[in-house]
Amino acid sequence: MLSFEMNDRKKIGLGLTGFGILFSFLGIVFFFDKGLLAMGNILFLSGLMLTIGLKSTMQFFMKRQNYKGTISFGIGFFLVLIGWPLMGMILEAYGFIVLFSGFWPTLAVFLQRIPILGWIFQQPFVMSFMDKYRGKRVPV
Repeated sequence: MLSFEMNDRKKIGLGLTGFGILFSFLGIVFFFDKGLLAMGNILFLSGLMLTIGLKSTMQFFMKRQNYKGTISFGIGFFLVLIGWPLMGMILEAYGFIVLFSGFWPTLAVFLQRIPILGWIFQQPFVMSFMDKYRGKRVPV
């Protein structure tokens, strides 16, 4: 069984990732605020690097099957930084979906095990939708 050791670096990384998601959400809520979106992107990527390590992060983004997602996420990141938040977020969302599509089955199982929210994800119509896309990557 693979153990996940939670040291201080990973705790800080998870915190930065969480704040990155929060800032990105607030940036979208406040009509694509450039500053919040840029901070969210920087915090998310730095948190990801601290959580899984620099080498693993580089290997993940440089996998051959992830090139399309990496390039679109990177261009979207750059567009947000230079002040085109709407177009940047569209490209980032596409890149995020392509990059992390392999994690959706794991996320689905996790959501089904949450005490109150899990009941919704265990309903037959939601289960059939999730089973339809389980284990499939987004076509690139």
